[in-house]
Amino acid sequence: MLVAAGLLGLTEPIWAGDIAEPLGYRMDEYRAPVPRTLQGARVVTTAEAEALWREKKAVFFDVMPNTPKPANLPAGTMWRDTIRKDIPGSTWLANVGYGAISEETANYFRRGLAAEAGPDKSRAILFYCMTNCWMSWNAAKRALEWGYSSVIWYPPGADGWERANLPLEERKPYVISN
Repeated sequence: MLVAAGLLGLTEPIWAGDIAEPLGYRMDEYRAPVPRTLQGARVVTTAEAEALWREKKAVFFDVMPNTPKPANLPAGTMWRDTIRKDIPGSTWLANVGYGAISEETANYFRRGLAAEAGPDKSRAILFYCMTNCWMSWNAAKRALEWGYSSVIWYPPGADGWERANLPLEERKPYVISN
């Protein structure tokens, strides 16, 4: 079980037990304690993520889900888009961290990775979401399976970054241009 670090005024999660890595992807209950590891990936603390960010040694990807405006809202219904604050310079690849993703979402994910990280699959790429969120674990695992060799997972996510008093900026989900 992962103790909420924010309750203790800390910037890093505290593991009170061990959560085993599943053999496949996490398919449900995405906001739950996460493992300490992701086989094949490097797991970093906030201090390590900050150093990578400041030195521009990794491409940062936020994989927080996004709920778009429903197409069938009755006329006159008020809708407010979700405001997402993430690590400056990140690319928000919304909805790519679910355990099962559609072919359309997989294509969006692949195209976003290639557009932002370039064709070199050995380039360092860092995935995050929120503390106690499996979305970034799933997305990083998927990138590994697609042949990316320098995958970094940042479990504290945007809220861990914020607890460390590091800057955040509003971000909209990545849109693939034609």
